[in-house]
Amino acid sequence: MSSLWVVVPAYQEAARLGATLDALAGQRDRGFTLVVVDNASTDGTAAVAREFARRAPFPVHVLTEPEKGVGCAVDTGFRYAIARGAALLARTDADCLPEPGWTAAARDALGRGAGLVCGRVVARRDEHGPLGRAGFRALVGAAAFFGRVRPSHRRCHGYLVPYRMHAGNNMAVTAALYEAVGGMPRRPSPTDRLFLNRVRRRTTAVVRARDMVVGNSTRRLAAYGVAGTARWYLGKGSGRLGEDPR
Repeated sequence: MSSLWVVVPAYQEAARLGATLDALAGQRDRGFTLVVVDNASTDGTAAVAREFARRAPFPVHVLTEPEKGVGCAVDTGFRYAIARGAALLARTDADCLPEPGWTAAARDALGRGAGLVCGRVVARRDEHGPLGRAGFRALVGAAAFFGRVRPSHRRCHGYLVPYRMHAGNNMAVTAALYEAVGGMPRRPSPTDRLFLNRVRRRTTAVVRARDMVVGNSTRRLAAYGVAGTARWYLGKGSGRLGEDPR
C-alpha cells in the first residue's frame, strides 16, 4: 500500500466533485490512496465518489463524517489514513483542480525533509477570465503579505518560522508531524490557519512548494465579496452571511 494518502473533504459537491476526482486520476504520480470524506451531504456527493472508485487508477475509500465543518472532515480523513499506514498526507478540496504534477511535488517536498508543505493556489480557469484570475492573484498576494506582518503571527508569540501563505486546499504534511501537533482543529473556522500556527510552534520544517499547484474555486469570493472574504480569513466571520458557502 502507498505511503502517500490524499484526503478530499466534500460537502454538497455532487456537481463539482467529479472534476476534482478526474484531476486526481490525471496525476503523473498516481501511487497514492484517496480518501473522500463526505461531510453529511444530501445531494449525492458520496455516490459520485463511489462511482469514481469503480474506475479509479488507485484505491479509493469513501467515508461519512456526520459532524459538520471542513476541519471535522479533514481530521477524520487524515486520522483514518494514518491508522491504515499513511506516512505522508496531502489534501485538496472537492471544488479544486490539482495540476498534473501536484502529488509528485508533494511527495518530493516531503521526501526532502519538509514537515508541512504549503502549495500555490491559482484561480480555476473555468470560473474566470484573465482579469478575474489576475484579481485573484492580487488578493492572494495581499493576504500573504498581511499574514507576514500581522502582529499575532510574529515569532515573539512562540513561532519558530515566519508565516507562510497556507491554503488548506493545497497542503501536504507528514503523519508524524500531524499527530505531534494534535491534528487539524475540528473547529472553529478558519481551521487551516490554526493548524499552520500549531505547526509553526513545533518545527521549522515548513516550506512553500511553487510547483505544487491547485486551481482554486472562487465561490467564497463571489459569495462574500472582497471585504467579507478578508473578514473570513481574519477569523472575524463573514458578517451577515455567517456560514462558509461550501
